[in-house]
Amino acid sequence: MNSHDVQTGPAPFDPLTALREAGHPVDLLNERQRQVFAELSRPEVELLNSIKTRLDEAAGEVEGQELKLV
Repeated sequence: MNSHDVQTGPAPFDPLTALREAGHPVDLLNERQRQVFAELSRPEVELLNSIKTRLDEAAGEVEGQELKLV
């Protein structure tokens, strides 16, 4: 390989993109809050995504029920 050849590897991890793709509303946060999320590690983002998935699954079960109060 010549010194002027460009090596392309995997793109660096972008926490905000990963969170957006999982459906987290990070764009509704203020700049300081987004900065906190932007500094998360891959394992932290994976944990948040896992929790969101579980909450979404539980919400689907609850939202599917009708409650009538007399």
